[in-house]
Amino acid sequence: MDRRLALKQTALLVGGTVVGAELFLSGCHSEKTQALAFTGRELMLMDEVGETILPESDQSPGAKAVEIGHFMAKMVLDCYGNREQEIFRQGLKAIDLLARETQGGDFLSLDFQQKTELLTRLDWEARQTKPGAAPHFFSLMKQLTLLGYFTSEIGVTQALRYNPSPGGYDGCVPYEKGVPAWFGPTSSIG
Repeated sequence: MDRRLALKQTALLVGGTVVGAELFLSGCHSEKTQALAFTGRELMLMDEVGETILPESDQSPGAKAVEIGHFMAKMVLDCYGNREQEIFRQGLKAIDLLARETQGGDFLSLDFQQKTELLTRLDWEARQTKPGAAPHFFSLMKQLTLLGYFTSEIGVTQALRYNPSPGGYDGCVPYEKGVPAWFGPTSSIG
């Protein structure tokens, strides 16, 4: 067989398969409505909330260093349903409203102590949520902050002790106060 002819036939076969797959799968689409992207101010607000939850310290960078706002936005838009997205978005507005009511300015203008007090109040409210009820917006933000930070390169390599190679399991390692937890393929979250 001629090599050129074989390549043409293969290309036709593969091309036809791809086009056929496209036509076949065109009926498969998500019913989820396309969510609107977050604004720059909302991203800054999410960064500040994350940084207040996990601030920079002498031992490791804070949540802003991993661009936690972008992570939260991506997770909310890609993984949350419409109901949770709305709860999250309304929560961003509620944080600013509460900051104005209790501190006299929007959340971004507050100092670290004021931000901490406000988020501590929201954390308390979130813990009062009854089982089976809609999630509290602060619970969503706090979970995304922790997930995003501790699965980022900075979180894994600087906030935790990173072990990049598999090793033997030692289930009885003494804990020393102030020493970061381990992260690696053999850790419980790795």
